[in-house]
Amino acid sequence: MIVGAETERETPASSSPLFAVLGAGSWGTALSMQLLRSGSRAVLWDWDREHIEAIARARCNERFLPDYPLPDELEIQPDLETAVRAADEILIVVPSHAFVGILEQIRPWLKPGQGIAWACKGLEPGTGQFLHEPAQKLFGDERPLAVVTGPSFAKEVAANLPTAVTVAGTEPAYCARIARALHGGNFRAYTSDDLIGAELGGSVKNVLAVATGICDGMGLGDNARAALVTRGLVEMMRLGRVLGAREQTLTGLTGMGDLVLTSTGDLSRNRRLGLALGAGKTVDEAVTEIGQVVEGVKTAEEVWRLAQRYDVEMPIAEQVYGIIHLGWNPHQSVRDLLSREQKHETS
Repeated sequence: MIVGAETERETPASSSPLFAVLGAGSWGTALSMQLLRSGSRAVLWDWDREHIEAIARARCNERFLPDYPLPDELEIQPDLETAVRAADEILIVVPSHAFVGILEQIRPWLKPGQGIAWACKGLEPGTGQFLHEPAQKLFGDERPLAVVTGPSFAKEVAANLPTAVTVAGTEPAYCARIARALHGGNFRAYTSDDLIGAELGGSVKNVLAVATGICDGMGLGDNARAALVTRGLVEMMRLGRVLGAREQTLTGLTGMGDLVLTSTGDLSRNRRLGLALGAGKTVDEAVTEIGQVVEGVKTAEEVWRLAQRYDVEMPIAEQVYGIIHLGWNPHQSVRDLLSREQKHETS
């Protein structure tokens, strides 16, 4: 049985919204494909002109999704201004450290009141801010904002396998519009107004996935992995309470759902980083081997800073930060976690 074969749609009509998808990595490419499946139109751009031109020639993202030919309807555009000016909707899919730079670059070309949606999972390096915070500083209340997040591997979305995400943002109508554009066939898109919770879950899970990868790389067993995922969720919720995130969000798709996927699925870059670190490789060796941006590297430092700033106890996240940025020994980190004082589980 071919999943989703019965849900294929006809070529989107010209009246359908045109999305400028900014970022042609695996996730941006997969979301472009899903937009077309669900009846929207899409134009794909990337900062790396050689990469985007190679995609246009091959009609396939051979670097990141080599087994998935692109739909004929997907427009490939090497010029950022052209892509943005033509678009009805903007969807930014770049590493979190590049998010603000893209916003500043496209600002002069946006239409009045046009919204900004993104599918980036991380915090702004150096400030620890959620991505909606610099966006609000740049635009004020003149534009609705939304994040597309949840448990989703790009390769599985490209293959049209069942997936569920959440669109969380500042205006319900805008979230619903972005969700409708993505929702269809094997892809479900829910909405939420808990932007902080959605962004927090999508960021902290990267750090915790590195921890579970380290655990598995060291061969510590299924019991240890389950404990790390569960106690990691506790750390996420501790920080969420201080920051104003809702508990329901952090136990939903964008929190627990994404945490479970990223911590246990071998398509996860963060888990693969942890596996390599647990096996004795350096951070640089592991990242080079993975060959793509690993959000957990930068996010580990920003999550640690948030925990320090708000005096939130996050021992697992702290150990990951130490291993990645301070050169701590993973074996000693495990010993330190296991030797912590006995306590009540819910305290």
